[in-house]
Formats: sequence, structure tokens, C-alpha cells
Amino acid sequence: MKVLTDKILSQSAYTAEIDIPLEKVDIAEWLFTLPEAEYLRCCPPDHIGSGVTTTDDGRRMVINVEMIGTGLVIQHYIAEEATPSYCRMNSISDVFTPVGRTQVNVIWELIAEAIEGERTRYTNRVTSHPTDVFMDFVVAHGQTFEQAAVARQEAGGDHNRRETPLFAASIARRALAKADAK
Repeated sequence: MKVLTDKILSQSAYTAEIDIPLEKVDIAEWLFTLPEAEYLRCCPPDHIGSGVTTTDDGRRMVINVEMIGTGLVIQHYIAEEATPSYCRMNSISDVFTPVGRTQVNVIWELIAEAIEGERTRYTNRVTSHPTDVFMDFVVAHGQTFEQAAVARQEAGGDHNRRETPLFAASIARRALAKADAK
């Protein structure tokens, strides 16, 4: 399978501010210890399941199962970078649609930045690229890439808009819990 990085299927970035100083935020720790029940609370009813594992060669991986629009998406996010203020996760995601199964590439970036007043701005950026498998799937079902991209942009953007403030609140709760435990 080949990822077509020169084409963007969808892209969105939403932000939310939290009343936690940046130095107390640890996105990587939050992401790789996130209980499944907390993940489910971060975009009901879309979020279905999650877990943490590793690749065969030991890289950290997060598996997310969620509905995005009419597609059941199983994401196999491998950490390319994972720090307290920035995580870049890369997935070849399986998408089960009403007309069959395909695959897309999803880059998920979780970003924390210091802002005024000892606060933090959280950005949830998601970029999807088609794969050659996806392009064949679209053609086989009588769609153009442009039509598929419009549908994916609408569904993905709506999902990201709804989950971003809930992820930010969860990150803030984790930071407060860690501070209280000290």
C-alpha cells in the first residue's frame, strides 16, 4: 500500500484553552495512560474503544476505534514524536463504510502552547491522506476523489470540533490530578 502524501483527504485543527500552566501539561503521558472510559467521554457517542500497545519493533502505539460520519474507523497510531507538549501520531487506518472497507493515512498532532495568564492552548490537528487502496475504492464505488474529500472533510471536521474541547479538559484534569498527588 502507498500513501499519497501529495493529496489531502481532510484536514482540521481546533483549539481549546485550559487553566493549567504549560509546565504542568504532559500530553504524551496523558495519551499513553488514558483510560478507555475517559477516551469514551471525550467524544460521545463517536468514541467506541481505545487501547495502548506497541509495534513489533517496540514503538508506542495507540489504537482508537470511533465513528467518523458513517465510517467505523480503526486507527493504529504509531508515535513518531511524543513529548509533554507535542505528539505526532501516524496511522494507517481501516475504514469500514456502508459499502465496504478501505484504508487511509491519518496524522494526528496534539499540541500544547503556553498562553497568557499561566494558561495553555491545546490544538488537536488531524490530517488525512488517501492511500492507493482508498483511491481504488472510491473509483470502484463511482465517486471522485473530490466528492470523497468533501464528505471526509465535513465528517472529520465535525468530529474534531466536538472532541477537541473534551480532550483539552481531560488533559487539564490529568495535570491537576498529578499535581494533587505530589
